[in-house]
Amino acid sequence: MQLPNPLKTPSLLQKLQWVADPVSYMENAAQQYPDIFTGRTIGFGDTIVFVNHPQGIQEILTNDRKKFVAAGELNRITEAFVGENSLLMLDGSPHKWLRQLMTPCFHGQRMQVYGQLICNLSDKVFSQLPLDRPFLARNVAQNISLELILQIVLGLYEGERFEKLKHLLPLMLDLFRSPLTSSFFFFRFLQQDLGAWSHWGKFLRDRETIYQLLYAEIAERRQQPNSERVDILSLLMSAQDETGQFMTDHQLRDQLMSLIIAGYETTATAIAWGFYWIYHKPLVREKLFKELDTLGDFPDPMSIYRLPYLTAVCNETLRIHPVLMILFPRVVRESVELLGHPLEPGTVLLPSVYLTHQREDLYPQPKEFRPERFIEGQFSPYEFLPFGGGVRRCMGEALALFQMKLVLATIVSRYQFALVNQQPERLQRRGFMLAPASGIKMVITGRRARQESLVNMATTPVS
Repeated sequence: MQLPNPLKTPSLLQKLQWVADPVSYMENAAQQYPDIFTGRTIGFGDTIVFVNHPQGIQEILTNDRKKFVAAGELNRITEAFVGENSLLMLDGSPHKWLRQLMTPCFHGQRMQVYGQLICNLSDKVFSQLPLDRPFLARNVAQNISLELILQIVLGLYEGERFEKLKHLLPLMLDLFRSPLTSSFFFFRFLQQDLGAWSHWGKFLRDRETIYQLLYAEIAERRQQPNSERVDILSLLMSAQDETGQFMTDHQLRDQLMSLIIAGYETTATAIAWGFYWIYHKPLVREKLFKELDTLGDFPDPMSIYRLPYLTAVCNETLRIHPVLMILFPRVVRESVELLGHPLEPGTVLLPSVYLTHQREDLYPQPKEFRPERFIEGQFSPYEFLPFGGGVRRCMGEALALFQMKLVLATIVSRYQFALVNQQPERLQRRGFMLAPASGIKMVITGRRARQESLVNMATTPVS
């Protein structure tokens, strides 16, 4: 059967472009076929049907486990990072069991416990940066994300294990920071252990050391249980199903690796893009300042989280530059019709977050950064989907948004910044994600005082 709108570019060329420049690959294809097209890529199989229309995405996500299946087997590209027991690698009953066990640990109300920690740590990291000396926003956001992961996810605040993980995790993840080194995940023949000096060999050794540190932490918690702890590892260790079954050490390790990798890379990238747009768009910045200044000098984290314009700025950041450009692949289970195209069982579908967020019919002038979109209108879960959807929707969504809002609000309220380069920032593949190519170079120009006009208006008596 003819698959919908096959691209005519030679297969090898498509694969190379998908690895090296996925944005151009998708945008060029969508110019020909804006709703659905078939590409020859690598990572999730050879032939993939990209779906970019909200109606098609809705059909896929509302029929997870029915007409379509989110097959863990197709996520093998991530196994080297997250392990075979990760939620990402499972499907069917094992996936459902593990997700039900983990979901309560990420309840939105539970996130409130971490609010002041996020604000304090953000200020601590930025207070150590010198004035008028360039820094990369993405690197600083990564430093914040890493410490928050160590504290919130692992419950580590200091000590030898804390320091080792703080050193090793960035080293391991930064091995795949460019399109060239990202190719190790797509081309299996590159995954050769040629010793500690080789790229893949170093990755394997760093990963093994991290595994041992995680196992040591789990073992120590089992020997010295503490019901007062609120970190996510402690919550995962105490989670049990209706039969009283807990997660094994191996399962815990793989969930921790998944949370670390997802939280470190994705949230840091989103925060960096937030800084870029706030300081690239003066009118956006002024509107945000006015809103933040209404909260006073020591705002409550939940008051920050509820701010409408800050929320719109974060949503527009995630729309224009979604960290994850695609959703997890789905496989057709039975003969179906999607957007007028017949599909047979075994066809692999890839909903494209990036292309959906760039649709002119949903977001007029989609290349323009306009937070007002999210104040003037509402978008369905099939039109705006930075955290995925269906049975694979990101469980860490509440924590990621909470962290993004609090970091941005805390820092732009207290410091004055400037972008070193006013040229538009370019998207580049970084592992499985899209990240700013230059890292977003900025400088701190001074401390920022709250706008006194608002304070004076509130306190000066009328004569």
